[in-house]
Amino acid sequence: DSPAMASLANVEHRNQDATVYVGNLETACSEDLLMELFMQVGRVKSVYMPKDKVTQTHNGYGFIEFLDVLDADYAITILNMIPLYGRPLKVSKSSLNSKASDMSRDVGANLFVGNLDPNDVDEQLLYDTFSAFGTLIRPPKIMRDEQTNSSKGFGFVSYDAFEASDAAIECMNEQYLGNRQIVVQYAFKKDTSNGADDGNGSGRPTAHGHMERHGSRAERMLAASRRERQQQTRGSGALGMQQGGFQAGVGGAAPYGGMPGQGVPPPPPPPMGAAMGGPMHRSMLPPPPPPPPPPMPPGVGAMQGMPPPPPPPPPPPPPVPASGYAPMPSGPPPPPPPPPPPPPP
Repeated sequence: DSPAMASLANVEHRNQDATVYVGNLETACSEDLLMELFMQVGRVKSVYMPKDKVTQTHNGYGFIEFLDVLDADYAITILNMIPLYGRPLKVSKSSLNSKASDMSRDVGANLFVGNLDPNDVDEQLLYDTFSAFGTLIRPPKIMRDEQTNSSKGFGFVSYDAFEASDAAIECMNEQYLGNRQIVVQYAFKKDTSNGADDGNGSGRPTAHGHMERHGSRAERMLAASRRERQQQTRGSGALGMQQGGFQAGVGGAAPYGGMPGQGVPPPPPPPMGAAMGGPMHRSMLPPPPPPPPPPMPPGVGAMQGMPPPPPPPPPPPPPVPASGYAPMPSGPPPPPPPPPPPPPP
């Protein structure tokens, strides 16, 4: 086990979701410096750097606990690969499952990047260049001398999909990065006997004695099968949530965005008069019908070759009472209507 994973037992009482791991620290780095640096991106609760019991020097890594999980995620986004004393910081989640998570995302889309300029190309430049083709499952790694920390001129980049690694090879192989023409190809698989892969030819030999590279057809088929299983799992989870949301609307109020027939429809709005608790106000009555046009003066219609208007109809008879006998007129009968005027010659 690595020292970073072994030291997690000392910080189990901390909030692991809000704690980040910071590695590749220079010897001159201290807890106060880390506190000052990480306070720029969030509210820091504590800083812990494991130290050697004899020399009292730190081991090149530490843990920063934030008060909020969002601050920890933001620190990883902002400070990862930022140089400190000439070394790029490695900031990641401090979790016992972080290494297992990287292994589950590793489909074999691992690239070897060679002929790097030791002076101009660092991990940050590799990240900025190769992250444009897809998602990197871990920060790029440049192999360095243990004594001088100088670059050996090659490194490794790992993607979460073969489509991204294929695009990176197609676009970046034999292209200039810095002042050198780099080589981008699939890396050799690690030798399971010693777990080492230094990029200089040590890898897993095949039955014919050749070194086996990543990107084989078997790895691609396994990656496609894994992606299909993940999509099916996500699809079944989303379907269950939708069914649960629809069932919530049966027999009651329809859920937000529910299907027709779910729940009880709302009642129609009450009339305006009933809403006021009494008869309708005069201002709420419909407008009266327009008045009839004025009668035409005598002779106008005849002058235009039109017949005169007909006389008005006689008034309706009075209603018959319940007894069945019509009432006697109380006065003389009304005079007959005058005859219409004769047409002019």
